[in-house]
Amino acid sequence: MKILGIIPARFSSARFPGKPLALINGKTMIRRVYEQAEKAATIDKVVVATDDARIYDHVKDFGGQVVMTFVSHQNGTSRCAEVVEILETTGQHLQFDVVINIQGDEPYIDPLQIDKVAGIFDDPTAQIGTLVKKITGKDDLFNPNIVKAVFDNNRNALYFSRQPIPFLRDIPQEEWGVKNRFYKHIGIYGYRREILKKLVDLPPAPLEKSEKLEQLRWLENDYPVKVEITDRESIAVDTPDDLSKFNNNS
Repeated sequence: MKILGIIPARFSSARFPGKPLALINGKTMIRRVYEQAEKAATIDKVVVATDDARIYDHVKDFGGQVVMTFVSHQNGTSRCAEVVEILETTGQHLQFDVVINIQGDEPYIDPLQIDKVAGIFDDPTAQIGTLVKKITGKDDLFNPNIVKAVFDNNRNALYFSRQPIPFLRDIPQEEWGVKNRFYKHIGIYGYRREILKKLVDLPPAPLEKSEKLEQLRWLENDYPVKVEITDRESIAVDTPDDLSKFNNNS
């Protein structure tokens, strides 16, 4: 099984323009993500997918693999699909069985997280894979920016929400974390190559529009999402303030 790791990287960002090129202790964020992804034992090739010449040139400068993509992509999934198309139809003629969509704003992503997603596809029935982690703090549980997930006994996702799920009836909210296990979604995805191509043709769905969560589009269209549980934290840089914390603590 050949696995391609793709790191979508946009220059434009409402909260943090130019984030991929921001420096963290002397190295850009995109370079740190790239170097961490290359350490994953399961990945055959790592590629940055960008729509910006500054990012493209920078990745080339440090010796990384990069592909220029359209500006018009609404999410990382469609950008990944374009990269696959480019690699398969240009002079490279590369083909992969599984694509891992690696977040470009997690400079210290653990390579074992990437391997864990790749391992989901040892199951021949798995079409899409992602990670969840047990929530241990009340702040995460009630934070709408932390996406929660519930899944069945076979670890197929049932739903993702910005609200705590499940709702615990007749139990005070301050006791929810003790009375039940809650899981947060870790935003890394894997797709079988043929499934990825189908996902980008799906129109936005009502649940997705309500929660602003792309993965709900897949569930609404009967594409199962297999989850694996991790005990490793994943920390993203969303704002310049987040970046300063990385620089101060690293």
